[in-house]
Amino acid sequence: MLALSSSSLLPSGFSFNPMRCCFYVLKTSLLIPARIHGRLFTHASSTSLAQTKSKPKPEGIVDERKLKIRKDMIACPICYKRVSWNDATDLSLEGIAETRLECSSCRKSYSALDSHLDLTITGGNTVYGEPMAPSTQLFRLPLVSFLYERGWRQSFWFWGGFPGPEKEFELIKDYLKPVVGGNIVDASCGSGMFSRLFAKSRLFSVVVALDFSEAMLRQCYDFIKQEDDKFPQENIVLVRADISRLPLASGSVDALHAGAALHCWPSPSAAVAEISRVLKPGGVFVATTYIVDGLLSYIPLLRPLRQNFAQLSGSHVFLSETELEELCTACGLVNFRCTRNRLFVMISAIKPL
Repeated sequence: MLALSSSSLLPSGFSFNPMRCCFYVLKTSLLIPARIHGRLFTHASSTSLAQTKSKPKPEGIVDERKLKIRKDMIACPICYKRVSWNDATDLSLEGIAETRLECSSCRKSYSALDSHLDLTITGGNTVYGEPMAPSTQLFRLPLVSFLYERGWRQSFWFWGGFPGPEKEFELIKDYLKPVVGGNIVDASCGSGMFSRLFAKSRLFSVVVALDFSEAMLRQCYDFIKQEDDKFPQENIVLVRADISRLPLASGSVDALHAGAALHCWPSPSAAVAEISRVLKPGGVFVATTYIVDGLLSYIPLLRPLRQNFAQLSGSHVFLSETELEELCTACGLVNFRCTRNRLFVMISAIKPL
């Protein structure tokens, strides 16, 4: 285990003031632009989409090599067979709206929305639905997606010791050195904080920004559109998916990152088993979460309380590094490593060759 001092993980130029953060969130919430306001209080993003459609469509981006990488990765979440794509070759964010996919095995078809591909099993259903864990539903709220990079994620340093995106990214790159140049999946990507960093770094051939929340993916789309013209749109694709039923071909992924997400998954073992399935031999899994240990481990009845919390919220609380190591080992991953700072932990494990 690599342990770093709190000062070494303190975000550069970052001084967290909880009162200032609360004031900022309140202030920005009251001054939300009309484009965002409609998204916060309605599940549809009609205002944003109308503005997007009113703009002239930019010239498409064609890159046959990157298109082939996408086609080799994306699969049907029902039978895990690779899907057939329509003739669309435009890799820009706008071009994704013209994409149509179909599984040649089970004949299930999948369509794209203006911001992302929906590759969930029940995507597009109008009547049938299933109850979701509260932790899952929370991140589907437009308000949460709006606040995530406007104070929410920054607060992780204050209460948990998360070092901040820039320093986390440096730690991630160190773990991912063996697979640089391959493809990467940013699972539970949220508003795309790390997805954008992966794409701009150009360290990976393709970045799949994957999340279950439609609101988070739309926010990710908006942030990408705010980037300058040098942002490599051809390097990134936004996909809605269930972490326990990934729409990815077996053995097709070089690296998978999950930032501050492991504890939010209703079944971490089901999710990590899926991650193990899609990783290539030698592929790397990197994730961050938090561990309630040290003095906190002496809280009376902590373990039974954890079970009750998981049942009610759908979230999981880890109590030791050994738990995380056993989770990875049980799912067929080896060479477990971790970096700690207070409650924060970054873990890494590899699919055996």
